[in-house]
Amino acid sequence: MTAFAPDSLVLNRKLPLWYQVSQSLRASILGRTPDASLRLPTEEQLAGHYGVSVLTMRQALKELEGEGLISRHRRRGTFIEPGAMRGAPVRLLGSVDAIVAQQSGDRTTILGHERTPVSGELLEHFPDTPEVVTYRRLRHDSESGEPTNWVENAVRPELAAAIDLADLARWPMTKVIRDIAGVKISRITDTVEARLADPATAELLQVPLLSPILHYTGVTYDEGGRVVDVARIRYRGDRFSFTVTVDAH
Repeated sequence: MTAFAPDSLVLNRKLPLWYQVSQSLRASILGRTPDASLRLPTEEQLAGHYGVSVLTMRQALKELEGEGLISRHRRRGTFIEPGAMRGAPVRLLGSVDAIVAQQSGDRTTILGHERTPVSGELLEHFPDTPEVVTYRRLRHDSESGEPTNWVENAVRPELAAAIDLADLARWPMTKVIRDIAGVKISRITDTVEARLADPATAELLQVPLLSPILHYTGVTYDEGGRVVDVARIRYRGDRFSFTVTVDAH
């Protein structure tokens, strides 16, 4: 069993530090490898890793404990709950690590990938290229095996060479293009709307035709302002809820 290793995090001073740390650690917990230890590093070690105070780290851990992702035991340490990947809500939050967190944790099946012409709603996002590489994946609840959502990512062709399907089976596209392909992400624009399940979605998610689903579109921009990825995710309406957090400071 390998030691649990949290991802690194570039802190944004416009958001509460404890909040950013909790969401980064949440993403690491939900996206951990099957052989990773359930024991977390100490508060002091985690605080040093993220470059925050122990008090900030405690507040972040308290948030995760409230979500049921971890349990804390005096003298024994802090542990990931074995069922931490179960039923995690989708959250619309304020950082790239939060986007990774909301899309992590489920078992993923690669449905296929291919070069496709830029057409329809993609034209406004990719006006300078005639085609993209489209990746299709189906996510299942890691415990019950029930399908929860399916996703299409339209990615610039020059990025496809750096994308390994094995990485996509483990990580969300946002993490793959940032941490593996090396894209410096400037922002992600999220749109969520209610739609009715089309035949393909109904079959993949095992829901009745025309039943309500949540349709998420995430448009990812690089430092130069170019769109590098358009994610279209269809969520089962009976499986997820949304929480919007607004920083009033």
